[in-house]
Amino acid sequence: MHKYLFSLVFLTQSVVFAQTYKEKITEHRSAYKADFISNEHSPLKKADLKNLHFYEADSNYRIMAEVIPLKDQQPFKMPTYAGTTADYIRYAQLKFQLNGETVQLTLYRNLALAANPIYKNHLFLPFTDQTNGQDTYGGGRYLDLETTAIVDHKIEIDFNKAYNPYCAYSDGYRCPIPPEENDLSLEIKAGEKKYTGEKKKKDK
Repeated sequence: MHKYLFSLVFLTQSVVFAQTYKEKITEHRSAYKADFISNEHSPLKKADLKNLHFYEADSNYRIMAEVIPLKDQQPFKMPTYAGTTADYIRYAQLKFQLNGETVQLTLYRNLALAANPIYKNHLFLPFTDQTNGQDTYGGGRYLDLETTAIVDHKIEIDFNKAYNPYCAYSDGYRCPIPPEENDLSLEIKAGEKKYTGEKKKKDK
């Protein structure tokens, strides 16, 4: 009987945790959608939000990664889909296990943003994976991280928060192209999916 009660409590706690996590992702996505409406530079309007789609929240895609700082890195120009470039620096390497595989990604820092006190802690994690062009946008997806989230050389990466660049919805935006070193050979079935609305043209 004691073992049964222990198992029941453990199962109940697990269900509550799963629901809580799903609720957190739902809240995150609600805020994400609201930003399209409040941001004057947004390519989408309220009527377009029905064309945004996401994978079901999956805590297996929320992982802890080892952070390996990269020293003495030279700035480089990251190409964008608009044909321009933006200045970045390779900030750190991230290593973690996902779906039984060892994964490595590079974390970047935008030099222009780093000079702005508001964004001084911002880190950029662009990536491509095997869902691109099928379930997800063909140009890859992004994650935003913060230097302050690095604790004891570890950082949490939640692919459920992976989002599309504005280029997925409209032309005329300078969206960085994920570097080849961040091209994953596995499927990341988490985060934002393909936009199903008509692609827009940005007013000049």
